[in-house]
Amino acid sequence: MMKLTAWATLAVLGVYFWTFAMAGLARGKYKVMAPSMDGPLPFQSAQRVQINTLEQLPLVLGPLWLCAMFLGDFWAGLGGLVWCVGRILYALGYYRDPAKREFGFIVGMLASAALVVGSVVGLLLY
Repeated sequence: MMKLTAWATLAVLGVYFWTFAMAGLARGKYKVMAPSMDGPLPFQSAQRVQINTLEQLPLVLGPLWLCAMFLGDFWAGLGGLVWCVGRILYALGYYRDPAKREFGFIVGMLASAALVVGSVVGLLLY
């Protein structure tokens, strides 16, 4: 059973839903009518966080489950949860000042890379 991986998957989707909601709230707060993507910096930041998080989903969800299947539930779940922490730090940094997003981005990308490496190691050991 891959219970931790399943929880991590739900957490990943929760982080994405949160960024989606924040972008929607910013659209309403700053009165940016769809389909416009232009508006004040706080709106643009919220929109970029949501889009960037969406772009990252394939880089975490695929390797998350491959790592779980071939290396183990614990390592996959841990990688998924670290990715969530990274993306939350990324978002909070970006909301404050776009220049402060880097640490969270690095944490998230390292988590994704670790999941890919874990998948490869697991496959090689399989």
